[in-house]
Amino acid sequence: MSEIIVKNLNLYYGNFQALTNVSCLFEEKKITAIIGPSGCGKSTLLKTFNRMNDLIESVRFDGRILIDGNNIFDDGYDLVDLRKKVGMVFQRPNPFPLSIISNITFGLKIRRLKRYDDVVEECLKAVSLWDDLKDELTGPALQLSLEQQQRLCIARLLAVKPEIILMDEPCSALDPIATARIEELMLELKKKYTIIIVTHNMQQASRISDFCGLMWLGKLVEFDATEKIFTNPKEKLTQDYITGRAG
Repeated sequence: MSEIIVKNLNLYYGNFQALTNVSCLFEEKKITAIIGPSGCGKSTLLKTFNRMNDLIESVRFDGRILIDGNNIFDDGYDLVDLRKKVGMVFQRPNPFPLSIISNITFGLKIRRLKRYDDVVEECLKAVSLWDDLKDELTGPALQLSLEQQQRLCIARLLAVKPEIILMDEPCSALDPIATARIEELMLELKKKYTIIIVTHNMQQASRISDFCGLMWLGKLVEFDATEKIFTNPKEKLTQDYITGRAG
């Protein structure tokens, strides 16, 4: 099971409250988009799911996030295991300044595998890079196009065998054609993975997500099936945001 249940989540940076009483359910093998203006708490919420916010000084939180029925904030929860299960793709492509194959085998070392060849091929095929790169695996990753770099970052993540994939503005650095290809990839990946994406692009959210939530000043204003959010939202603020009258 790879759903995420969030219950009454509050998060603080020192005296500043960044998230306020957030509750929602992220369903297994669905794409959920989190939308909202800059500074509203979208990325902060995303990073709580693998506790990346723990790396920030003075952060504290209360509430619960349940994965496989276990609260990830409980004392003794294994963060290494959590970050294997819940992987993240960042805003801009971020391959290591190494060879293409080294990017993939980094993830395999985390799994302590001794034989890499089959899994490298499997991961690159999963992101439709194998045919293009199979004869260039020792070449530098940073010389790939931005779209290829983003696909490589996703392949590197898949090598760890996550159950949940977090994506923070994964198409922000890409042109429309590359964006469409990454969106096609996400739709293919959701057959096996639960995907949560933060995006400023409301058209992207409406195209690819099954569920959508609007964040505003640290609060989850509305969370529902994407079609309902974009055609018949319950909250006036949601209607104002998606029509450009707010935000």
